[in-house]
Formats: sequence, structure tokens, C-alpha cells
Amino acid sequence: MTYTMPVPLPSALVDHHAVDLERKYTDGWGLKVEDVAAAPSGDIYALYSVHRFTRGVAGDEADPAKAHFGYSLVTRYAPDGTVLATAVSGQSEHYLRQDTTLGGPTTGLGRDLWWAKGLCVLPDGTLAATGPGDHTHLITADLTAVTAHHGMPRSRHENGPRDPFATWISTTPAGRLLCTTGEYGLYNYGNLLNNIVAITDRPLTPTSKPTLQALASMEAEPVKHTEADLRPDVLFNGMPVGMDHRPRPSLTEYLTGLQQTARRWDWHDARLGRPAVVREDLFVVPIFGHINRGGSRGQRFAFVLVSDKGEFVGQLGGMHLHRDSPFTGFCFAIAADPARERIYHLNRYGLFAWTATGVRAQRLDLEEARFKLLKHFTLVDCTPTGELVLVHRTQHLMLRVPCPASLGDLGQVVEDALRSYAKERTALKKRWQPVNWHWVDSTAPLHRL
Repeated sequence: MTYTMPVPLPSALVDHHAVDLERKYTDGWGLKVEDVAAAPSGDIYALYSVHRFTRGVAGDEADPAKAHFGYSLVTRYAPDGTVLATAVSGQSEHYLRQDTTLGGPTTGLGRDLWWAKGLCVLPDGTLAATGPGDHTHLITADLTAVTAHHGMPRSRHENGPRDPFATWISTTPAGRLLCTTGEYGLYNYGNLLNNIVAITDRPLTPTSKPTLQALASMEAEPVKHTEADLRPDVLFNGMPVGMDHRPRPSLTEYLTGLQQTARRWDWHDARLGRPAVVREDLFVVPIFGHINRGGSRGQRFAFVLVSDKGEFVGQLGGMHLHRDSPFTGFCFAIAADPARERIYHLNRYGLFAWTATGVRAQRLDLEEARFKLLKHFTLVDCTPTGELVLVHRTQHLMLRVPCPASLGDLGQVVEDALRSYAKERTALKKRWQPVNWHWVDSTAPLHRL
């Protein structure tokens, strides 16, 4: 079994837009992996985006070889790493000209799936692609069709249908959905920002959207709320979340009270990350402070343990605000392995592992020569079989790292995986012949959503 997999660009897209793969991203184009999700069957799905926006080219340019473009893609892999299929969602209204050759707004996706940032395999095998505005698209497991869409305007001043679901979704071992949803008015912003951590006991299907039960809020008092801002699909104590009704104390209130050296403004303009499932009744919720333009290393951050009853159980310990700061490179992702009740985090300074109690069990220092390559990877997922999935940010390759039986062996396992990565990367280069680390695929089926 291979543990290294390429993130491919469909040859049809490259040819249609005459993409210059040698061109630098600073010239106005780019490819970025947003998320990865693994199914219990062993299949793996990658969500990524590709765009081109070049100065001097009009937004209504008719020639696809010159026109701006933006797509979201989802690729499905077999357990052995074989690319099975890729789906492409058409151009966003962010680009003035709408080219529907490779999918487009006529499919009903419009710009919404272009903004997709999260991917989750639901218990029935359906994919949920999620993003800002609590947009949720349901996609069949074979990537051939979109079966449902939920969403709402990103700004409270925009018009449009208001049928949201969630910005992030993760599944529990029993099949419940752990989600985050947004609210208007956080810190007096007009945009919809993540504020509520919630869970649902009923499945999300193309014909049924379950009610979410709020467990925690990041900020207790969004401003200027009216009855129009109530969320009837998100309940707390049986009543819709909104106005002055949401779980309290909020995460920021809890952290301010817990950290006696913290000041009230340390958590002002904080942001809520994607929660991870530690076990059926325990979740870890990332929260990080304001991002400064001049650099944010040393700012407050926390990974809070929350029960499925909304109780604050504690925090992940053993991280230094400055020495282990996730603000360098904005590495806020957390991954959890419910089968073994472990939690993982990777940033530019170390790979960390904790037990379910929040006790740090391991820290691999990325300054060590044998782990230094990890600085180029992003942690995106932990599979049901206990493999960490890492994505190389510039080589557009995914690496699966088997989790050891004992966390004391994590260092050796990671060292072996990085050594295998170098060998498998060489073999892939001979077979795929990438151009500037861009892997072009012409064999797997391409579905236009």
C-alpha cells in the first residue's frame, strides 16, 4: 500500500484554460488543498481549489486560455492511493465571466461551492462540502451529483434565501454530527462568523435537515441582534439561538476566568476553529485570538475540551504561547483519533500528541533534522483506521502516517514515514512526470458538477 498520493489537476481543465504550469503563483494563479476526509471503507477524498486572476486581463475575456477562472475540485482515492474520480465545480461569480464548460452556476452551485473549505464523509457515505455562510452541499460518494444545498448570505445586509446548515461538520463514532454555525454581529461585524458549537442526533440527508443542539458559544453577546437573526434550526434549551439566548459562559468568558493573567482584550476579536471528535462524548474546540498585521506570535490560543452536554472539561496542555505558537503560518487545525482517544496538532514548531485528558504525551521538535520536513506539511485529518493525513503545501502530495500503538513510538514512525515519502515521491515523479510539482491526470473520470 502506498502512503503518498498526488493531488491532481484534470487534464481537461489544464487544456481548456491553457494553464501554464511553470508559472509562479505570484503571477496570479494557484492551487490549494482545503481539506481531506476519509471514509470507513478506506476511500479518501480531497477538497482543493484552483484559480487564475491575472492583471491586465478583462473580467469578461471570452478566450478561456486568457480568462480568469476559479474552481473547487473533489478527488476520490481508493485505499491503495489510486485516483478513482475527480469532480469539478464551475466558476464563481467572483469572476465576471461565467464559463460553464467545466461546470458552472447553471448547476446551482454558483460561487458557494467555490468557497468550500471543509469536507466530511457522512455516515451513509454521502460527502458534505461546507464553507462560510453555513453553506453545505451534499455530494454523492461517486462524485457524480450534488443532491442538496443549504446556505445563507455571508452578510446580514445581503438578500437571498436563508436555509443554512453548518460551516464545519465532523462525525462521531455513533454517527452524530458535530458542527459549527455562524451568527451575525460578532464584535459588531456585519458578516456571518462562526460562533456556535452544536451537535445533532438525526442524520443530514438530501430531503431532511436535522435540528442542531448548541453546546457552546465563542462570544456571548453578538450585537444588534433582532428576531430576524434567530436560528430556528439551532436550539439551546429548546429555544432558537439568537439575540441574548446562547450557551454561557462562552468560550472567551471561560478562558478569561480560567487564565488569571489574561486580560479581557486578549480574546477580543477571537475566532473559532474546527472542532474535532475525541470520543463519542468529548470534543476539542480550537479558539485563537486576534490576528495582528505586524505578526501574532505570542497571541492567546487554546484547545478547549467540551463534553456532549456542553460542559467545559479542560484544555490541551503543554504548549507555550510563543515557542509553540500556531499563529506562525496560521496552523490552527486539530485532528483526533476517537478509536484510540488521541489528539494531534501540527504547526511550524512541532507535532504534538495528547491523551483524552488533555495531558501532552509527545512533542516532536521540527528543528530536529529528522523532522524538519514536517514544516512543509499541513495536518488535515485522522482516518478511521488511525492514520494521520498530511498535505505538502508546495509539492501537492498527501502523506498518510500510521499512528503507533504507543505514542512513545511516534517519533520513529514519523521518521520512517518521511523517509518513505521521499522514495514514493521519486516513483510518482517517474510515473506522472509533474511540471513544477503539478500532477496532471488524464485517466480518471471527470465529473462536472
